Amino acid sequence: MTLFSRSCTALVAVLAAAACVGSTAPPAASAARPAGASASASATAAGAAGLAGLGGLTGHRPCPGQSDVVCADLTVPLDRSGSVPGTLALQVAVSGRADAPRGTLLFLTGGPGQPGVPFVPRIRSRLPGALAEYRLVMIDQRGTGTSALHCPALQKEVGSSDTVVPTAGAVTACAESLGERRNFYTTSDTVADLEDLRRALGVPSWTVDGVSYGTFTAGHYALTHPRRVRRLVLDSVVPLDGSSLLYEDSLGHSARVLRAACREQRCGFDPAWDLARVVRRDGNAVGVFNLLVIASIIDPQLKDPRFGILDALHASAGGDRTRLDALVAGFSAPSDEAPAEFSSGLHAATLCADGAWPWGDASVPVAGRQRALERAVRRIEPAATWPFPRETAGEQGMPQTCLPWPASRPNRAAPGRTLTMPVLMLAGDRDLSTPVRWARELAAVTPRAELVVLPGVGHSTQSRSDEGARAAERFLLR
Repeated sequence: MTLFSRSCTALVAVLAAAACVGSTAPPAASAARPAGASASASATAAGAAGLAGLGGLTGHRPCPGQSDVVCADLTVPLDRSGSVPGTLALQVAVSGRADAPRGTLLFLTGGPGQPGVPFVPRIRSRLPGALAEYRLVMIDQRGTGTSALHCPALQKEVGSSDTVVPTAGAVTACAESLGERRNFYTTSDTVADLEDLRRALGVPSWTVDGVSYGTFTAGHYALTHPRRVRRLVLDSVVPLDGSSLLYEDSLGHSARVLRAACREQRCGFDPAWDLARVVRRDGNAVGVFNLLVIASIIDPQLKDPRFGILDALHASAGGDRTRLDALVAGFSAPSDEAPAEFSSGLHAATLCADGAWPWGDASVPVAGRQRALERAVRRIEPAATWPFPRETAGEQGMPQTCLPWPASRPNRAAPGRTLTMPVLMLAGDRDLSTPVRWARELAAVTPRAELVVLPGVGHSTQSRSDEGARAAERFLLR
């Protein structure tokens, strides 16, 4: 049980937190600008050209550690109905000139819970050709980064994992600490923030690129404001109807990912059958699933000898549980991530509001949810989730977070139903976070969609594979 030290466990958590854009999480940006900073002083440091077209933003300054990138604040109402007072200051980063030949590219990170501003250097390094032609804009969406929601118990228990199961007490403590504020962190609220950002930048339309849960936000923005989106990149696609939160497709896709890895490594056994035997014998299906999801992000071909997942599964199926148990424990261990790096409170508030759950939407009382979840799980065909038991779909962290989340204001549906602009969809065939089936299904109902499936690639293809980055650049520069 000593395979992962505390520091090594933290590294795994950090890698998982960065999964939505595919890099080790950079230092969180400072929440406050230096006293006395002015727009003119910032212009000197960051370049006067970078301030052009930022008239609707305030507090212009160089971004921490990014002297050639301008940071500023977008002030938005907490509650656009006006019933609950208060405003939020969302940090925005702008790189490049307002008169860039192809206009502005808004890049959205995911989670939900991940900030945007700290990842500007990573995106610039991955898409240099495109960003020679575009001005790049990134934002800490409401509840993230410099305005992150902080729920200490939930943050410690789950960090950035979708699948680690929190205690009901940590979930309800988070919701109670937020109070009625928890109602204003839906994706539709973020969509309204993005439209305010577009107006503040003074651009009539822009190109939008979203990764992981950022595809849900980008897609809903495009469905709400189709005339404002020139092109759309959806990388590691999340279904736009809020479904699939039981992860049936991911559970079933794990057999294909394991077997593909075995073929490539000539492992000489069937790791899917080994997994099926282990999780039924040991009752550790959620832990093994969490292990595979995170491993498929940082090592999609499952060949990293630090983990040795195929051999660990095979050894456990043969009776030696030591290595697999250590991996499961290490990847599920309490998290050291700060909310500014990934906010588990925002993750819960948004997912529970956005999801199409078996019990209905977020306004449904807690009392009847468990029974509805159990009925939904019984309706799943066992073959759909094999090698995992179908019960794993209801036991993993997504539904277990939202079962006890108090009744809240649900996400408002987007007015449109079909993406009408040119759309590039990117999917890695080893992705267990957003399996390729989700991208195929959305592409099938999107008239101007182009789907690129990348073999041997996992989650967040633009950031984690050269092929994904090149496909995005070709589309953006077409």
